[in-house]
Amino acid sequence: MKHKGKWIVAGVISAVLIGGGTGLAVATAGGDDSEPPITGSALERASAAALDHTGGGRVTDTEAGDEDAYYEVEVTLDNGKRTDVHLDKDFKVVSSSADSGEDEQNGDD
Repeated sequence: MKHKGKWIVAGVISAVLIGGGTGLAVATAGGDDSEPPITGSALERASAAALDHTGGGRVTDTEAGDEDAYYEVEVTLDNGKRTDVHLDKDFKVVSSSADSGEDEQNGDD
């Protein structure tokens, strides 16, 4: 009977781990951004470069390893419009583009 109990406990633990892993995968895949945010001193440098480029505003999102450049900094301007500023690894602006924000404005409410 002891041996059977160990198998039951092992099965329950396996089911919990598999279920938790599936939940994590779904939660991770559900987001728009798969790139990690910029952190540390790189965040400070990237934010300063982006705000200098846009002439002000506030940093509202960042991505390291963006598909368009080494870093991407989203800046929300005082008028509410958003701009994505793409930077190379030396924090030099390589491009910028107005962000339509369609995914937030046309959400499923």
